[in-house]
Amino acid sequence: MQLQCILVDDEKNSRDILRNYLAKYCKNVIVLDEAENIHQAKKIIQKNKIDLVFLDVEMPFGNAFDFIEQVDDQDFEIVFVTAYNQYAKEALNHHAAYYLTKPISIDELIKSVDYVVSIKEKEADFKDKILVPKIKTVNGKITIPTQNGFEVLPMDAILYAKADDNYTHIYLKDTSVKLVSKTLKYFQDMLADYGFVRIHKSYLVNVNAIAKYQKGKGGTIVLENGKELSVSASQKANLLAFFK
Repeated sequence: MQLQCILVDDEKNSRDILRNYLAKYCKNVIVLDEAENIHQAKKIIQKNKIDLVFLDVEMPFGNAFDFIEQVDDQDFEIVFVTAYNQYAKEALNHHAAYYLTKPISIDELIKSVDYVVSIKEKEADFKDKILVPKIKTVNGKITIPTQNGFEVLPMDAILYAKADDNYTHIYLKDTSVKLVSKTLKYFQDMLADYGFVRIHKSYLVNVNAIAKYQKGKGGTIVLENGKELSVSASQKANLLAFFK
């Protein structure tokens, strides 16, 4: 699959290095244009069909997060390219498909492109189709601690779980909500083999409760009860892998 991309970085030398690396090692990537700030980048994407943006974080006249907030109906993936490691967690939790640090590793660059290709191919497969989970049913039960002991919940009764610091809210199909003094990571580990997928730092979802996937800024899923939940860009591939 070919990807049309733009390079957004205020340093020309950084853009030149990345352009040369892409030409040599990622021949399926076409560099359509370059921008040295977010204002130029917005004009380019308004006029062109872009699949991928290589985006520096710190630039004059607005940083990468300003750019993301200002772009409506985002239908492209973002790979952050920066020397500042402190942005990695925020980038991957919310906005970026991949995160590259300068100086760029060729192996990591290739991995970032392969990852974006895998997402784009999956999204193309699912366009205008009803999502069919590979896991037909969610069987079994889990116990959750209560003040007086524990409560038993059928797994298929769970729609999704939401993180709240060291607590987790479990949302059930009967519209009730359970507050449990366990982290979301605890439930992620417990339910990993039973048809539950982490879609965001805040959400763990029963794949059989997902009715629709919508592209956008990271994307969203719509559950069978109509609830919409955000999908972080770094979790897209894991989510889409659960469907045929």
